[in-house]
Amino acid sequence: MASIDQIIQRDPNPFDAETFWSGNFWQEQQNPALTVESIHQEAIAEIELFLDFVAKDHRTRTLMLEGETGSGKTYLLGRLKRILNPKAFFVYIEPFTASDHIWRHILRYTVDSLLEVPQGREESQLLIWLKGLSEFKQRSIFDMIRGDRQIFIRNLRESYPAGIYNAAEFFGVLYDLTNPKLSALACEWLRGDDLDEESLKLLRVQHSIDTEDAAQKMLANFGRISAETQPIVLCFDQLDNIARLPDGAIDLQTLFSVNSVIHNQKLKNFLVVVSIITDTWRQNASRIQPTDKDRIDGTIKLKQITLDEAESLWMSRLYTLYRQASPPPPSPIYPLTRAMLEEKFPGGKTRPRNVLILGRQLFQDFKVGLVRHDVQQAQVIPAPLPQLPPYRGEELKIVEPAVEPAAAPAVAPAPEPAVIENGFDAIAAFKLVWLRKLTQTQQRITRIRQFSSPELIQMLAEALGALQVEDIQPRLLPSRTYASYSLSYWLPEQSQRVGVVWSEDMNRTKFCNLIKVCQEAIEQNLCQTLQLIRFEGVGTPSNMGYKLYTQVFSDSPHNHLMPDLSSVQYLATYHSLVNDAYSGDLVVGQETPDIKELEAWMRESKILLECQLLGDLGIVRVPLFREENKAEWLPVEDFLLNRVRNQQCLARQRLIQETVSQFSYMSEDRVNQLIEHLCQENHQIKILDPLAKLDDQLVYVRQK
Repeated sequence: MASIDQIIQRDPNPFDAETFWSGNFWQEQQNPALTVESIHQEAIAEIELFLDFVAKDHRTRTLMLEGETGSGKTYLLGRLKRILNPKAFFVYIEPFTASDHIWRHILRYTVDSLLEVPQGREESQLLIWLKGLSEFKQRSIFDMIRGDRQIFIRNLRESYPAGIYNAAEFFGVLYDLTNPKLSALACEWLRGDDLDEESLKLLRVQHSIDTEDAAQKMLANFGRISAETQPIVLCFDQLDNIARLPDGAIDLQTLFSVNSVIHNQKLKNFLVVVSIITDTWRQNASRIQPTDKDRIDGTIKLKQITLDEAESLWMSRLYTLYRQASPPPPSPIYPLTRAMLEEKFPGGKTRPRNVLILGRQLFQDFKVGLVRHDVQQAQVIPAPLPQLPPYRGEELKIVEPAVEPAAAPAVAPAPEPAVIENGFDAIAAFKLVWLRKLTQTQQRITRIRQFSSPELIQMLAEALGALQVEDIQPRLLPSRTYASYSLSYWLPEQSQRVGVVWSEDMNRTKFCNLIKVCQEAIEQNLCQTLQLIRFEGVGTPSNMGYKLYTQVFSDSPHNHLMPDLSSVQYLATYHSLVNDAYSGDLVVGQETPDIKELEAWMRESKILLECQLLGDLGIVRVPLFREENKAEWLPVEDFLLNRVRNQQCLARQRLIQETVSQFSYMSEDRVNQLIEHLCQENHQIKILDPLAKLDDQLVYVRQK
């Protein structure tokens, strides 16, 4: 086994921001081994107590989870889900982007979360919930074989004679969830997707859930029926990036108005958890109506952690390295010490994130010191004598050189001195964070209509803001229904205002109405050029909507752009980072960038140049690679460089394994060749002791 110092050199920093946890708890799985149970244990116990109250009497409660930036609010929500999922269904509500769509937004994310499969289970929360209903438990084998939809609907209506909105259609769609041919469509209807007439006909329903009132009542249906199974926990998080008021303040009042409606309309069996930063609440509490504040049943404030807990946090991160070492390290937190904590936090308390960031910095300093020492040692080791072939009895011929050679050096030529800097390469570290988030997004987002139109247009607006597009204005269209589908910006090169409308609604009538509103915007000269972004179809020549569409977007300055899934994944990834930045959850190395720094990094890294939709809009110039396979290997090269810059030093074999894991189409041999190429041609990274075995080689940053 290797010594602890050797392991520290070859392994990644266990405190890297890549291992930090933020955002939607269904998108990232927590590692229980990294959890210190005593941290926030009182808060967990109090929330569980309220959950037990809801389970007992089915009366909805609301809790406010308050804490400073970096206190662990988002992590705590994920921990609650992990611990309490056996006794409740958990829903994560992303920040809402349009106040006039908030009920539809909540319904969408409620159904999306219910479609997630809890850890250790084989079925989604939705199917677990459905099979917990008495109708499923009491159905006879004969009924199940017959699959009689009408019997199912009738029995449920008898079980719930009152209090169910649109009961026949709702129960019918619940039945369709058990039909493999209709289950996906049934989920789309429940989450409020705007379906076309053919899809509605298959589900035997009249309309999509396309109004705030219908979404509110559908959510009430879930609560009403879940009383027969388990409570539903609605978690609102990262509220610093919700829809904004005209003065730029976040629209917390709308969220608390929704909470009051949940209580006043007696929506049953919900535990509402509102997670908010302490400073955000202080700045906005005066804007909330007193009657809405009264609907908060309790406030749980996250306390700072002690140095004992901080030390345990370090121990949990270092344990993986500790158990590999022989002989055992001198302490479970080596190379860190308790004195380091006491010096940094003399008051004896701090926040979890501060402890992790400090751990990364100190660990990296120690790692760099080890590598610097080895580099210096390598520069004074005598050069090995050349290995001659074995003597076979032939006469040895010596050819005198024509030119007198220089005297041979006494030692091997010293390699170019490498600067193993303690400095932090923010862009390299940021690109790694981006890649991790993008990979998660690509796994999660498989179709464009997973987002509502207001969400899509907001994501686009954020990307335009990062690229410093001038005078971005929301809500271009003169219609309350479709205003949140649109934006506009100023194009100085052409001295004109460009409007953008993004709609993926499938209903032909709604599409026709949208095009009419687009015509009104053009006639009112609200913009000089209008760009319609739409992946879904535009109908057939016999449809009125299609005829209007061809009038507006054919042979005119106005265009129809077809977005690709990759572009939406890029926009969604950046939106996730924006949420993190506003809420103080974005950690890159030892930095916690705000939104301005994030935007600057996006521009400097040029990541958005890969977004084809932004290229179609003329905002960026998407690069075209001449080499046939450059698009394949260029991201791999970028990953290798950023990974080494971020770590300053890493085991070559570990770097190869991480790269193959990240890019499954790359073999170890090809990655190895690319590392060799970068070391020879790039002049940014180098291999320490290239004559050593592959398993013992280290890759480090060269001097600039």
